[in-house]
Amino acid sequence: MAQPSFSGPAHSSSSILSQFRVSVPPCRGFILKVAAFSWRREMADSLARSASLRLSPSSSSPSSKPSLFAGAPLVFSPAPVSVKPTCPKGRLVIVCKKVSGLEEAMRIRRERELQSTKRFKRRPPLRRGRVSPQLPVPDHIPKPPYFGSTLLPELASEYQIHDSDGIAHMRAACELAARVLDYAGKMVKVYMFMVASVLVLGVRVTTDEIDKAVHQMIIEAGAYPSPLGYGAFPKSVCTSVNECMCHGIPDSRQLQDGDIINIDVTVYLNGYHGDTSKTFLCGNVSDALKKLVQVTEECMERGIAVCKDGASFKKIGKRISEHAEKYGFGVVERFVGHGVGTVFHSQPVIYHHRNEEPGTMVEGQTFTIEPILTLGSIECRTWPDNWTTLTADGSPAAQFEHTILITRTGAEILTQC
Repeated sequence: MAQPSFSGPAHSSSSILSQFRVSVPPCRGFILKVAAFSWRREMADSLARSASLRLSPSSSSPSSKPSLFAGAPLVFSPAPVSVKPTCPKGRLVIVCKKVSGLEEAMRIRRERELQSTKRFKRRPPLRRGRVSPQLPVPDHIPKPPYFGSTLLPELASEYQIHDSDGIAHMRAACELAARVLDYAGKMVKVYMFMVASVLVLGVRVTTDEIDKAVHQMIIEAGAYPSPLGYGAFPKSVCTSVNECMCHGIPDSRQLQDGDIINIDVTVYLNGYHGDTSKTFLCGNVSDALKKLVQVTEECMERGIAVCKDGASFKKIGKRISEHAEKYGFGVVERFVGHGVGTVFHSQPVIYHHRNEEPGTMVEGQTFTIEPILTLGSIECRTWPDNWTTLTADGSPAAQFEHTILITRTGAEILTQC
């Protein structure tokens, strides 16, 4: 490693200070601080006349480990000169601090939230519309264990690891969920096509209409809409618009030009859950929101890319955070991915932010990766319905989700059609 060096002539205290430099090879995660620099002009002038100057370890510092500056402060002292100094010996202390990934993430988060971002035109705040009655499910369709209970199930401790038969059932459930999500997304696009063509003036799709269409498609396939009745959730799909992070309850609100909406679909087919979501653009969406949606999907893809048998779960959060931070977006920490299979929500908990949680992936395991990114604060507030969760500052949020299967060499995305 390079040692600090001092070179060049000096003529005043300011020039001495300006010509002091520390040569350190590029190294992420290190911060250098210069402290305790106290010089009088007479001392600086006398040092300027010195024939040679050197840097040496402080005599009072303990022995150090062989690392960059190793915690041993360096003192700036003159070589013996004939001029008698007129003030006590000054000291220049260079402190090297190794910054952990979590500390760096907090620093980036503080910097981003201190910026009063004006990168998007703030839309009117989300308001609750009228919520229609819960839709019925035919008796012949198998129901999940929580059906009929208003209690929120505990996170199951067992990991969802499947044999070949279980994997086949997971593929079927996830493929159906993907087809339903694709259909719901087309409803959003058809609405905008109709408006642009002025074929049906003033008619706009509501999130309640999306819920009814999703519900009908799921039960026609012989499956149960997993969100319905889960912890008393009243609808068959989650629709989260603009600043709603997740778990939005479909209602009578019409989608507006410029909105973004996340549609979260989960189906229960033959005893297995398939879980997926995507954020869709409604009409003329601002460039800032388009970038947020694009980067959120990229974050999910990068999280999936690190998955394989034996990989640590914490790599997912690291990769997602690195990509989000490049664009100044926040990664929501409160909501996580989860194991999914015969149980809707189980271990492992998948953190999308930097973390040091233990655990490694196992071949045959299924879980979700579903990061939420925001344009502003990552803090949230929840409506009295105990489900609808919005960003604390009203800034937009986007989310993408896939259910994946861990293989020996990578991960298979199950929620594709």
